[in-house]
Amino acid sequence: MLNSGRVALVTGGSSGIGEAFAEHFVKTGGSVALIGRSIEKLQNASNSIATHCGLTENKTDRIRYYQADVRDSERAEEIWDEVFSDFGKVDVLINNAAGNFICKAEELSANGWNAVVQIVLNGTFFYSTAFARRLIARQQPGAIVNVVATYYANGGPGVCHSAAAKAGVVAFSKSVAVEWAKHRIRVNCIAPGPIGDTGGADRLWPTEEAYQRVLHSIPAGRLGSKEEIAKAMDWLASEQASFITGDVLTMDGGQSLGPIRF
Repeated sequence: MLNSGRVALVTGGSSGIGEAFAEHFVKTGGSVALIGRSIEKLQNASNSIATHCGLTENKTDRIRYYQADVRDSERAEEIWDEVFSDFGKVDVLINNAAGNFICKAEELSANGWNAVVQIVLNGTFFYSTAFARRLIARQQPGAIVNVVATYYANGGPGVCHSAAAKAGVVAFSKSVAVEWAKHRIRVNCIAPGPIGDTGGADRLWPTEEAYQRVLHSIPAGRLGSKEEIAKAMDWLASEQASFITGDVLTMDGGQSLGPIRF
């Protein structure tokens, strides 16, 4: 199987795209470490993944979860020590943890700005560098996939905090992709457009009118699915993409090309 014997750590792994990736990774033979703030959500995600993957016994051999706030750099170091001890190795890091809400820039508080930037940008930095240090010490190759969003490139109304943080993640990813290439550590980003079944991002268009505007802006004529994003993330992290690093894969049904109709 594609991921037989491989281990992935997923921040924000208790719901949405993170959970979808973890389920796909386990279905294809891998093992996962889920990181999240809520023990209850982590337990539910772990049970759901085990059920969908047909793991009735010894599921902790393949699925483990760890409570952490990605903004805590000291806890990040502890997490990595625990995960390497529990699984023996880690091959893939998925930085998926995020925070976002719609707010006009002039109404955004310092706390609101800091919360999003710290989760998205600081969390990615903490988990990526801690992972890289351990891989380098072990002379082990690895892959990192950082989840951003299409508006990292051009911004977006109401999401200046998230857009700035995700643009920072892209710049960080490209920088360390060069630094860590000699250590056989690849770093890429994936930029989803509107995804309709994440349980989070769809709150960004709370009315039917807003939803229709978004739908009309996508040449493909539909929203994406978290399973589509998860499979692409897995491909970026696999040996099939072994010559790709420092790149951003856009998955938005052509939305970033404009509302093209013929």
